[in-house]
Amino acid sequence: MLLLLGSFLVLMLIGVPVAISMAVASVLYIVLYGVAPDIIVAQRMIAGVESFPLLAVPFFILAGNLMNSAGVTGRIYSFAVALVGWMKGGLAQVNIIGSVIFSGMSGTALADAAGIGTIEIKAMKDHGYPVEAAVGVTAASATLGPIFPPSLPFVIYGMMANVSIGALFMAGILPGVVMTLLMMITVAAFAYKKRWGSDAPFDIRQLLSAGMEIVVVLMVPVAIYLMMRAGLSMNAAAGIALLLLLALDWYFGFSAVMALMTPVILIGGMTMGWFTPTEAAVAAVLWSLFLGLVRYRTMTFSTLAKASFDTIETTASVLFIVTAASVFAWLLTVSQAAQLLSDAILSITDNKWVFLILVNLLMLFVGCFLDTIAAITILVPILLPIVAKFGIDPVQFGLIMTLNLMIGLLHPPLGMVLFVLSRVAKLSVERTTMAILPWLVPLFLALIMITFIPAVSLWLPQQLGLLR
Repeated sequence: MLLLLGSFLVLMLIGVPVAISMAVASVLYIVLYGVAPDIIVAQRMIAGVESFPLLAVPFFILAGNLMNSAGVTGRIYSFAVALVGWMKGGLAQVNIIGSVIFSGMSGTALADAAGIGTIEIKAMKDHGYPVEAAVGVTAASATLGPIFPPSLPFVIYGMMANVSIGALFMAGILPGVVMTLLMMITVAAFAYKKRWGSDAPFDIRQLLSAGMEIVVVLMVPVAIYLMMRAGLSMNAAAGIALLLLLALDWYFGFSAVMALMTPVILIGGMTMGWFTPTEAAVAAVLWSLFLGLVRYRTMTFSTLAKASFDTIETTASVLFIVTAASVFAWLLTVSQAAQLLSDAILSITDNKWVFLILVNLLMLFVGCFLDTIAAITILVPILLPIVAKFGIDPVQFGLIMTLNLMIGLLHPPLGMVLFVLSRVAKLSVERTTMAILPWLVPLFLALIMITFIPAVSLWLPQQLGLLR
């Protein structure tokens, strides 16, 4: 165990990429101790990615890239300005609302930070906000991406923990709403203290137009439900509702209704049983292509090709981490590391709440050093048996783990959101880190609520019959 973990940490400290560090440490352990034939490395790597749920990863990444290349992010931003831009600290509030909407399309914090985050930081700087404030609120709001469905970390966690990905998606909605409200309250506090003004004139017509777009989007699932109650089949009701939506969109010339429909289609489709969470990723891609090529006509074949190549690059890096982490996690189990850690924790406490506090501290620490996907793949086999002993629901634990690791994305030495925003805002990593610190307060408050109030995570999937 010491060789496995020690060599991994040494390689990490000298700057070797995470995936390669895990792979080399695993090979060293197998060669020196002969715990299994060498071919087992290749077999475990293949087994790590040979999973139907994992197919969602490239499709959700592609959907986010297509949304960016189709200019949908700009429409979401304009919609958010009309909705909350007139508030004090308006563009900071816009930043949060835009991230909430975009998170329902991409499922990743990096896509959020690099996509709509780029637009938001530039706009806030142009309106006179300190660049540190723009970076801080963008970083905090980017963590909403993997909490609201769809979510790539939930896909990986669900695969590793053998938990319903649909239940995880539904469990993220209420915590996501709580995080959004906490962030908006934080912006209001900053606006009061620093005397930020509004960034768009209060225009009742624009506000009503934005409100009408929300009403139209929300009426789609209501209309489907009513038509089904009247005797129509689910597919017929959905087809009629979609045609009515297209007609209203064409007649009123809405700016963002079709983009706002993305999370409704994904969540509604999974809830109604039209498709699995993995198939929902394909639906997200098809809807993105429809918006870019047909509805908005902003996507060209060159932008489509660029989005595809970006997806291939990102997917390759994610799946390489998964393959290396699957071997590493298997060896941690073989070397009895999981049992040793379990015994150590149980010797410290037999109280569920103390255990959750210790696990939160552990994952906050790990999140600063490990990529999210690698951390989930390594920690789930180790921690889940202990979670079961304490009677903690694995769906709630998935929310706790994901939010901890999202906070880790905002910290050095390996916080990817930190580095992306540092590059976008042209700030040093040190200044970017200091800018993010005050915005961790709402994230930690949300983490405490999710940890100690299980109903925040579990109420909605229980109401939908996804949990017993």
